[in-house]
Amino acid sequence: MNKKEKRSKKNDNNKSSQNRRAFGQWLFFIAIALFVILILRFSYIAIGGTVEHINLSSQARRLYTDNKVLKAQRGSILDASGQPIAEDTSTYSIYAVLDKTQVGANKKPLYVTNKKKTARVLAKYLPISEKKVLKALNPSNKKSFQVEFGTAGKNISVATKEKIESYKLTGINFIQSEARLYPNGTFASNLIGITSQTQKKNSDVTQLKGVMGIESAFNQKLTGTDGQRSIQKDKFGYQLPSSQEEKAAVNGQNIYTTLDTRLQTLLETEMSKVQSQVHAKSMTATIMNAKTGAILATSQRPTFNPTTKNGISKAWNNAIVQDTFEPGSTMKVFTTAAAIDSGHFNAKEKYKSGTYKIDGQVVPDWQTSGWGLITYEEGFARSSNVAMAHLEQKMGAKTWKKYINRFKFLQSTNSGLNGEATGSIQFSYPIDQADTAFGQGIDVTDMQMLQGFTAIANNGKMVKPQYIKKIVTSDGKVTYRMKTKTIGHPIKSSTAKEVRKLMQDVVYKSYGIGQNFKIKGYRVAAKTGTAQVVGSNGTYLNGDDSYLYSVVGMVPANNPKYIMYITMKQPTLPEDKTATQLLDEIFGPVMKQALGENASTAQNQVSGKTTISSYIGDSSDNAVKELGKKNIAATVLGDAGTVTQQSPSANTEMLAGQRVILVTSGQMKMPDLSGWSRNDVLKLTKLVGMQADFSGTGFVKSQSIKKGTLIQSGQTLTVKLKQK
Repeated sequence: MNKKEKRSKKNDNNKSSQNRRAFGQWLFFIAIALFVILILRFSYIAIGGTVEHINLSSQARRLYTDNKVLKAQRGSILDASGQPIAEDTSTYSIYAVLDKTQVGANKKPLYVTNKKKTARVLAKYLPISEKKVLKALNPSNKKSFQVEFGTAGKNISVATKEKIESYKLTGINFIQSEARLYPNGTFASNLIGITSQTQKKNSDVTQLKGVMGIESAFNQKLTGTDGQRSIQKDKFGYQLPSSQEEKAAVNGQNIYTTLDTRLQTLLETEMSKVQSQVHAKSMTATIMNAKTGAILATSQRPTFNPTTKNGISKAWNNAIVQDTFEPGSTMKVFTTAAAIDSGHFNAKEKYKSGTYKIDGQVVPDWQTSGWGLITYEEGFARSSNVAMAHLEQKMGAKTWKKYINRFKFLQSTNSGLNGEATGSIQFSYPIDQADTAFGQGIDVTDMQMLQGFTAIANNGKMVKPQYIKKIVTSDGKVTYRMKTKTIGHPIKSSTAKEVRKLMQDVVYKSYGIGQNFKIKGYRVAAKTGTAQVVGSNGTYLNGDDSYLYSVVGMVPANNPKYIMYITMKQPTLPEDKTATQLLDEIFGPVMKQALGENASTAQNQVSGKTTISSYIGDSSDNAVKELGKKNIAATVLGDAGTVTQQSPSANTEMLAGQRVILVTSGQMKMPDLSGWSRNDVLKLTKLVGMQADFSGTGFVKSQSIKKGTLIQSGQTLTVKLKQK
């Protein structure tokens, strides 16, 4: 190699060495830069604790924390004596596993192995045929992992689930769901309402939400606050010592209604009996305490069973506050009160009945030929439209409208129930104004009418109708207690008394048209009503089945304890009964029961007798629910658990509304006996070895041994009874 070549090679080696050195330097600087970046990144994470807006500490806690929602129980809805009307329970859905690869320990099959037996058992306890079960268990898709059974396999009770499980069928499984139990079935259903299952926002947790009636109006109070339990775990899934944190659930508040179970059960039965005869488009009936405004029983048709939802598609409205109607002649109670109170009524003054012309238009009596020249007091008893038109003309439209407002028609009663209507009126022309005097051309609600009637019953004092007795937290604190609310004095005391005297003529005068409403031993003040019904085209319908019949009754007439108001819209009347006779088939039994008269007769009106089973050895909760389904009240003595004694004994025939006493283990405490019958008290004292000392008649007003006191054999229980 010559010098030139050596020199060239040396230069190449130097150049290569320089390149390697430069590359190494760049590599060093890049490594330093990356290291600095990593240091800065880790420092940022260490200081800020977040990556991509995710908090690492929280994420780690979530990874090693087991969170469990502690479900709050929805508050119960109860009657005035504390018997449940609506309460939380569990229901189940059933499914069958068909995949034969599903096996458990010791190769035990977890799929359906005996399809015929499974079909036979499920058909026995579910509303589905054996044939349909077999069809479901043999789907066209042979690779189906599991199958369900439609609506027949949903909303299964605990009792039904346990019966199916007793057969130890392989492959049959249940999914538990939160549900609402309505043990009384159809029982003021539209007032009480129902719930539906909803999902909480941004959560997979579901809860019950009221969608109707009290369940909806008081949903916030009934809904509790869920709690949470958090457990810290190590990387192997084991709980760390002292790592459990818990926020207790707060159960919803319990709502006690003013409803009387005996009256409500009887009312439902009588309503159904009449409805089966007349098939009315709608019916309503309410009985209330005239002094306090407490609603003791209320029902409507159509209605529904909240447990089965049977009939709900035709009964979504709460008729007592949502339905408006022209009341007809029961409005004459208020017209006459206004005329008396304003000095425009002379009971003995006479007028010509039959027809009366106003501005060329005719106001007819229901008997257009009339009854000749009669007094205004007779006109009221005969329910004369002409009499009312004359009174409206005497008062003048301005005065009459003033009294309409005083009685608070065309205004909300502020019931608290959803969708309450206020009504409407046609009052532009003289004939319109006269029409309203006999209940046409003015739309009202049941609640408005009941509210107005209290002024007649209470000597001019008008009180607010109420249906909530008290609201109590889960730990027993009373957050609301009903008080009588006076909302006005639309008329003088003397006016109310005179109106009630005229209402008695409706029942007791030979020409009165309400003679069906007599009650032996009591004076009844009543007013019947017949109103034409407006059709969909805005004109009045014609024909025998185009009326709304109604009655209001106040008993005892001289100092009313109870007001009952019934409406029956567009019934098909049978040939052998009048509308007033049919209305009395509801009014008579329910009012007698309220008065404590002919209690055994009234109770026999309830849907037949039922034979009670033996509940000894059963759980008290289950016994109470089973008895509730039969409309039998149940009182548990001792710690809730297994029933050891019961009174009456098994196979005893009982009537709905009567009471069974159940004894469990543990210390027995005296229950609240308010509203109990004498016989129920005797059942209790005989069962626990006490003596009973009674004074008065009727139902328990007070007791010598306070609620919650330990019961001791040999004690004497002094009880004061009083007619309700």
